[in-house]
Amino acid sequence: MKVRVTITLKAGVLDPQGMAIEGALRGLGFAGIDGARQGKIVDLALAETDPDKARATVADMCEKLLANTVIENYDIAVLG
Repeated sequence: MKVRVTITLKAGVLDPQGMAIEGALRGLGFAGIDGARQGKIVDLALAETDPDKARATVADMCEKLLANTVIENYDIAVLG
């Protein structure tokens, strides 16, 4: 089963990389950008066949390693 985890900074957490991206895009002439946020995507292939069990296992992985839950949110998508 394939699972995608999207990890982003929580609202209100300073995102210097996002600010650098925004500044670079403006420097390239792209107008109308009112905030860029940077994140991570982790794709996993699991042997699990039950989507609910896969989601629970990946949530445990996020809580223990993949995401810093003090400053980051994560979203789990079971892709099949």
